[in-house]
Amino acid sequence: MNSDSYGFLSELVNSHSPSGTEKESALVWKKIVGKTCEDVRVDVHGNVIGVMHKKGSPRVMLAAHIDEIGYMVKFIDKEGYLYFSTIGGVDPHLIPGQRILIKGRKGDVPGIIGRKPIHLQESDEAKKVAAIKDLWIDIGAKNKKEAEKAVSVGDPAIPAVGFGELMGKRIVGRGFDNRAGAFVVAESLRLMDRKKLKASVHAVATVQEELGLRGARTSTYGISPDIGIAVDVAFATDFPGADKRTVGDIKIGAGPVITRGPNINSKLFDLMVKTAENAKIPYQVQAASRGTGTDANVMQLTRSGVVTGLIGIPNRYMHTQVELVDTSDLDNAARLVARVVEKLDGRTDFVPY
Repeated sequence: MNSDSYGFLSELVNSHSPSGTEKESALVWKKIVGKTCEDVRVDVHGNVIGVMHKKGSPRVMLAAHIDEIGYMVKFIDKEGYLYFSTIGGVDPHLIPGQRILIKGRKGDVPGIIGRKPIHLQESDEAKKVAAIKDLWIDIGAKNKKEAEKAVSVGDPAIPAVGFGELMGKRIVGRGFDNRAGAFVVAESLRLMDRKKLKASVHAVATVQEELGLRGARTSTYGISPDIGIAVDVAFATDFPGADKRTVGDIKIGAGPVITRGPNINSKLFDLMVKTAENAKIPYQVQAASRGTGTDANVMQLTRSGVVTGLIGIPNRYMHTQVELVDTSDLDNAARLVARVVEKLDGRTDFVPY
């Protein structure tokens, strides 16, 4: 990964994008995609759509959601404590004791998530996962009036952690699900050989995936692609206690994950595998026996149906503040997406039988 791409990735991961308030991350992505696409626009839902080779055929959509999980301020009490709800699938075990940043109207407001100290808890209470209603955000305000000068009901918040490096090519951060995929889509555009490109490529940073694939549903309907490829994170299972019998054998650093199953067009799957092998791109296969929990799900079912594929980035510790990926998987996923799109010329019959 070159230094410019690495800088883009770190900026993307450090930006804020809780579902419904993706603007900060979306603008980072929009700026980069604008360097390769003929046209970049934002739709009424907030999806960012970049178009390359507009008059080409077939019409191909590349989708990766740019939103992340987080919190939202629900109520401010008279002492200035904030009560909150979760945005998306937050693990309740990990909430107490977090440092957070609230996106206030006047700027970022630091805070912490508080809970009754363990010394003051009853024995049964100490053994239970704390209910959201029994937690609060402390921004250091003396009272409600002072708190309301900084924050408002409805303000989103995220854990106050960002991009970091571990050993080798391993990197860690908040919200690689799915800024990793958004990075791969943008990077694949940079890698595409325009001389080989026959397809019209519509790259989309979709919004509100964590709330039910909402942005992919609206953007796919508007674009009406012939072929759709979603890029998202995939569960790595190379950690202690992982049950590979139910999830599969997926390793960090072993290459992008190509999904196979009813959510995926079988001929597009075969094309992805053949492309990876011919280009000597390492890859892994994951079985999904039903609709996936990704943008690929709604892409496949839009209008009269879309030829759909799914490429995953192996990710450890998903939906935590320390999601872990390998930069080699990001590089190889971008290469794979680019090479597959270059092969789409409108002549392949994707009808499965």
